[in-house]
Amino acid sequence: MPGLRCLDGSDLAVVPVASLDRGGTPFEITLELWRDGESFGAVGERCGYFLAGLAARVAAARSEESPQAARWPDPDDRFPEPAPADTAREPELFMFRYRDRGDVISTGELRCSLRTSSMWVGRHQSAAGRWRVARRAVVEAWGAGGRGVRAVLTSGELARFLGDLLAEADRAGAGHPPRLARPAR
Repeated sequence: MPGLRCLDGSDLAVVPVASLDRGGTPFEITLELWRDGESFGAVGERCGYFLAGLAARVAAARSEESPQAARWPDPDDRFPEPAPADTAREPELFMFRYRDRGDVISTGELRCSLRTSSMWVGRHQSAAGRWRVARRAVVEAWGAGGRGVRAVLTSGELARFLGDLLAEADRAGAGHPPRLARPAR
């Protein structure tokens, strides 16, 4: 079962559950969220295709041949570039609510955004140092009761999480073939 270790020490399991058509055939997934073994919410109706595409884009960004490699020497700092229209300070890789952003009823939320941080490496107040700039994926989940948890992932950890999630969806009979990565912008 794909899961994340959260900053507060709790475990967040993200379980893909097959969505069935009228004939009972799995065609997509919804994600159930479980925090420390207790139900936390359900999000992302029909999100498997999107997650498969994101997994392909993360893999492409981590490649040594990617446009991101020139700017981010450490593969763990490489993530897909946000869409040109996404000018948010913390661009989102995904955002899932109960059904869709426009729905009023909500029993949870799962969001992944990119954050860039800077840390001075070397003696304080000295020119004999340098800035270490890092990018991380911040996965935040809110449960039906309004409580939230957060996990911070490298791009490698995000790639493993997505891979595990998609493999579990495939075992549930609602997998998606890997999509071609969109070219970086």
